[in-house]
Amino acid sequence: MKKLLQTEFGFKSADIKQLDGYENLNYLVETATGKFVFKTYKNDDYLNDLVKAENDVLLFLNKQDNGKYPKPVRFADGSYVKILIISGEKRICRMLSFIEGVFFGDTKPTEKLFSSFGIFLAEMDTELQKLNNYTIRARKWEWDIQYLDLNRKYINDIPDTEDRKVINYFFQQYEENVRPMLPELRNRIIHNDANEWNILVKNGKVSGIIDFGDIAYSPLINELAVAITYACYDKANPLDWASVILKSYHSKIPLKENEIRVLYYLVAARLSISICNSFHSKKVNPGNSYASVSEKYALQMLHRWLTISPVKAENIFREAIGLPVAKPPAIEDAVIRRHRHISPILSLSYKRPVYMARSAFQYMYDVYGNTFLDAYNNIPHVGHSHPKVVAAGQRQMATLNTNTRYVYDRLAEYAEKLLSKFPPSLNKVYFVNSGSAASDLAIRIAKIHTGYDKIMVMEHGYHGHTQTATDISDYKFNNPKGQGQKEFILKTQIPDTYRGKYTLNDGSAGKMYAREAAVQIKNSDRPVAAFISEPIVGCGGQVPLAAGYLKELYPAIREQGGICISDEVQTGFGRLGDYFWGFEAQEVVPDMVIVGKPMANGHPMGAVICTDEIAESFGKGVEFFSSFGGNPVSCAIGLSVMEVIEEEKLQENAKVVGDYYKSLFFELQKKYECIGDVRGSGLFLGVEIIRENSMEPNTALAAYIKNELRNRNILISTDGPFDSVLKTKPPLCFSKRNAGEVIENIDELLSAYYRA
Repeated sequence: MKKLLQTEFGFKSADIKQLDGYENLNYLVETATGKFVFKTYKNDDYLNDLVKAENDVLLFLNKQDNGKYPKPVRFADGSYVKILIISGEKRICRMLSFIEGVFFGDTKPTEKLFSSFGIFLAEMDTELQKLNNYTIRARKWEWDIQYLDLNRKYINDIPDTEDRKVINYFFQQYEENVRPMLPELRNRIIHNDANEWNILVKNGKVSGIIDFGDIAYSPLINELAVAITYACYDKANPLDWASVILKSYHSKIPLKENEIRVLYYLVAARLSISICNSFHSKKVNPGNSYASVSEKYALQMLHRWLTISPVKAENIFREAIGLPVAKPPAIEDAVIRRHRHISPILSLSYKRPVYMARSAFQYMYDVYGNTFLDAYNNIPHVGHSHPKVVAAGQRQMATLNTNTRYVYDRLAEYAEKLLSKFPPSLNKVYFVNSGSAASDLAIRIAKIHTGYDKIMVMEHGYHGHTQTATDISDYKFNNPKGQGQKEFILKTQIPDTYRGKYTLNDGSAGKMYAREAAVQIKNSDRPVAAFISEPIVGCGGQVPLAAGYLKELYPAIREQGGICISDEVQTGFGRLGDYFWGFEAQEVVPDMVIVGKPMANGHPMGAVICTDEIAESFGKGVEFFSSFGGNPVSCAIGLSVMEVIEEEKLQENAKVVGDYYKSLFFELQKKYECIGDVRGSGLFLGVEIIRENSMEPNTALAAYIKNELRNRNILISTDGPFDSVLKTKPPLCFSKRNAGEVIENIDELLSAYYRA
């Protein structure tokens, strides 16, 4: 190497040190006349053209000798790029001057520094606008954000399922929010890699930039997306620092509204690119630690980016450059508009309703830019806008959607997958469009199979909104405004070990409650066709059936010719942690199961699962047909939900996080006498709020906690006959950190409540 440097550049003596690099072999060369960087690349015709193009850019930028950019140095023959033998192989080589300065990444962040960064980039981009280079314009590669999809092949190199999920989400968001805008964005030659180890600082201001190896012809806004990514990815308040860069850049190159509109997603895309390439490099070249230098902070910021509303980010970016911020209607006006055509009987949550715009996993974003932690919504079972679920629906919708009178594979595929989660005796399924429709169908089937019409239901039970579902829902028919209990309904008391007369939940209370229910059956004027109950009675206040209850009661139902129905609409699909279905906790196998809500992550879908014997009886009657139940799109989405539960180990997460969450409530219970009971399983919890020194329900305090949490952007709800039970049933991707946030805020609210 020393001989080569002397021959080609006249360096009689030089100290040579190999530098860290992503793929190239680079060397720091120190001579008596100064420092230089000798860069070598694998011998490739395409790469050779790119290196020459990069040199052309540097020569162009160095027409005015300002010391901001590396200068190409000629070889002995006058060329700037040459193929030489390095370490026994032919490599493309070139020499650049060394730019002095402290790395941006080693400099304390200040507003002055970040402002100078924006100005520096704008001044460089102003010069680059005068340059045209067709080699650069033709370049398409992974590190150019506009070609984000080229990185998709690296996603599976990321070992953590949570990280992969978030990456896939932002890939999908790019397609939805950026791809359609690309034709409208300004394209320029940009540096494309203004990261903290390529930016140099002197006297508290950005003074230079190195490494033009990622140069691209790309949307101009991508220059800022890259810069913001690396300047802000280790900051607690990245939007504030990003605003400083934006404002100063905008003072030199005015930014356009459409560029600001996509910036949030471009930053996420660049973070995703960095993470994908880091893990891919780690896989193919595990010894290269340089390739993973940004991995920790990039992952950290990508997850933090989820907690930032895209609306808020865009508004802050707009304010930074003086663009007007869009003002959505006031919530009061939005409610008035809603009620113009939608009856108020379709109720809203919270004293101050929430005006939603977007969502991602356990987060929801309102139209005003607020991010809400969703600790309440059990319908997006695997998380709001889950990319795998969304993609499954999109693909199938673009391929085939029809009714079940035709043969298609998705119906059988999903039926097989769903039934694999049930005991062997439950091997027939009827698909419908909701849990309510499933309840309705289940009662119809039960009556046909048994020849009876009497239905035994649970106190406070809720099974849907159809007429039949309302008839069997004590929560509905026993409401002061309800239709009252029909003569064919037999209601039994809820086996509640907190408020009920039997309180030992060791199996003895369950037996006593069940025996009393069995007496009701025996004394009934006619046989019971079916007994239907939820394993945890949601509208009763998240009350789990007393241990041993169903094991004792089911035989009494069957003995007189009835069937046993478990309503798993809310408790199924792994939500309870220890069990995939709620009936498993009672050590029973029902004759029929109804499911809905979470089975398709919010897509309208429900099902009735039953035995061969019951299906045979039902099959003797008039045909069953549902126009949309089990259609290809619904089945594709349902199948994707099952796959996500398994791939992301969400049942295990419900168990681990749910146990932790519950333990935090127990700790809170020791501190505040108003917490009377903590119950439930996995991520299906109820917390009874009572008046101190009594078991009297404290409806007002429960409402206060719910609404004040909403004001702090945390969503839970209340339930129970007195609306005094806090209920929390979050998406199964809920984390321990999320659980801690909920508890911390309830603690602060109760502390303030008792100080007032």
